[in-house]
Amino acid sequence: MATHDSALKRARQSEKRRQRNASVKSALKTHAKKVLEAIDQKNPENARKALSSAIPAYQKAAGKKVIHKKTAARKISLLARKVNSLSSGA
Repeated sequence: MATHDSALKRARQSEKRRQRNASVKSALKTHAKKVLEAIDQKNPENARKALSSAIPAYQKAAGKKVIHKKTAARKISLLARKVNSLSSGA
């Protein structure tokens, strides 16, 4: 365990960040799950709505360095492809 004041403060800050990041990552998973559920129900309208709320959430998380920007891009792309294939009837 840390013993210097600066190390103790750094440990407190790291724990706060870890909890905040975990919360954001959990919210991202929920967004993705909503999109996938709408796709499973074959409902393009709800899928588009869910996707339009998921995209800014992923971009914001990437901007705050909670997830890597290319991870965000990959996940957004995956969800968008699935929504688009649903609406095209493929």
